[in-house]
Amino acid sequence: MDSSSLYKVADKETLIQALNADDAALYAALRKSARAVARDVFGNGIYMRGLVEVSNVCARDCLYCGIRKGNPAVKRYRMTKDEIIQRAELVAGCGLKTIVMQAGENVYKTDDLCDIVRAVKQSTGIAITLSFGEFSRDDYFRLADAGADRYLLRHETADPALYEKLHPGYDLAGRLRCLDDIRDAGFEVGSGFMVGLPGQTVESILKDMELLVDRRVDMAGIGPYVSNPDTPLKGEPDGDPEVVLNVLAILRHALPGCNLPATTALDSLLEDGREQGINAGANVVMPVMTPEGNKEQYTLYPNKRCLTHNPVGCVGCSKRRLAAAGYQASEETGWSKTAQYPDARRFSFDG
Repeated sequence: MDSSSLYKVADKETLIQALNADDAALYAALRKSARAVARDVFGNGIYMRGLVEVSNVCARDCLYCGIRKGNPAVKRYRMTKDEIIQRAELVAGCGLKTIVMQAGENVYKTDDLCDIVRAVKQSTGIAITLSFGEFSRDDYFRLADAGADRYLLRHETADPALYEKLHPGYDLAGRLRCLDDIRDAGFEVGSGFMVGLPGQTVESILKDMELLVDRRVDMAGIGPYVSNPDTPLKGEPDGDPEVVLNVLAILRHALPGCNLPATTALDSLLEDGREQGINAGANVVMPVMTPEGNKEQYTLYPNKRCLTHNPVGCVGCSKRRLAAAGYQASEETGWSKTAQYPDARRFSFDG
């Protein structure tokens, strides 16, 4: 008997069937059912976050990542405090209630990052999500005290051996300790993983989902692995976007109140990836508001859309795409509802 609450959604055999993405009728019903759950919890509104990639400097050499330390093809940048504040004001000026600040690891000293967080909060009052990698337990508490609201740290893979292979010099246990510390510091906790990582199996995807469900995360970032020619994994096949959509749908049933973004990576593999993600249960979109010039250098993966588009235009485009698909850009801050919806919902063939 499987102990994870993931298996309240469906039996293991059905979940494996969905992850193999070879049964069109099954996964159409699964996604329809997931959208019904999302509609029940969030209505027709989709939360919008302004994503600002504040630096592409990174101290790590993760094998799949385009901004890994060992990639000489990347032109590095690091936004200043004043530049970040100005960008946050632009995010707020576009009516968005959350800024997501993302960077590589070990870019800013904790004192400097706390100073930036305090200044952004004072200037805009909007919610602040950070994604800056691993810190000490004390550092997470300091960042929360400075005014940050959410922290995203994707676990990447729940397979310890695969984690160590893909992240030289680091281990999964250390990552999970950080997630515990983030929770203890009072943040809304975000994690997640890539679908299609070289070496990943269907069983390991189940473990990835179990980890998210059992930890009851507030946000789960799920996207496809997209092969980057400037990494040691060049030439590996991309992740299957159909499996990504099914993972989103399963997680929507297992964590009804969790914030699930329709990721930019999914949008890079499918022309309507954002819309398909929402139709499969996602409830968040994050228009990229990184300054022009820097945006082109934040190359985690190739074929990223809208690299040369004006960030303000990206917000308008996102709203138009949502409206065309029958959804509404929510004006709410978009706090997690994980605690409000503690019970998983079984997958229904009736939608």
